[in-house]
Amino acid sequence: MEHVIEPLRGLDWNDIDAVEHATRKALTQFADDPDLIRVALLELPNRPELLALCEHYDILDKIVLYQDDAGIRVRLHVFLPGYFDRPHNHRWSYASRIVRGEYRHYLFGDLDVDAEPEPGSLTALQVRQEQIGDTYALHHSMVHAVVAEPYTVSLVIRGPAVKERFLVMDRGTGERWWQYGAEQETAGDAARKRMTRERLDELTGLLREWDLF
Repeated sequence: MEHVIEPLRGLDWNDIDAVEHATRKALTQFADDPDLIRVALLELPNRPELLALCEHYDILDKIVLYQDDAGIRVRLHVFLPGYFDRPHNHRWSYASRIVRGEYRHYLFGDLDVDAEPEPGSLTALQVRQEQIGDTYALHHSMVHAVVAEPYTVSLVIRGPAVKERFLVMDRGTGERWWQYGAEQETAGDAARKRMTRERLDELTGLLREWDLF
């Protein structure tokens, strides 16, 4: 995996055109050689520093396969039945490739989230149906939301974090709130979302059953 990530370390992650070009190549390498992901997945139980970063929620699992000192991470996202998220931006730019299933992708634009816009004022400027093999890169300032088919799986490469928080907006209730990185979480919050070894084993079995890795 290291040889795939190495060319990404010199990237300007604010230059989303360069990010898309470089990460598309990396994601294609992973797709063409699934053993790279399989080996990382099977080694994960012996990598406590990575296992501690894996997260389980009611409607989403995040498996961290790789991280380096530059802040680059490789993750698998498994979207569970009922998955949807509220419009939000990110603390980092990232790229994604759909490897199973599909999701509806709503893009609201580069909004001034520091002004905490009214959620009801948000209008999608682009809507995409991301399907198997589709790859895209998203700048950290882009506000977007996803509605996924059950058990959709994506492979994600995220760049270094460039800010401490991101804004989540609920268009249904009108609420909005800030979420922060792990370094500002309480021990209780971190423990509640930490993936168990049993859940990792279950997901590994599903990924093999789906003949992905």
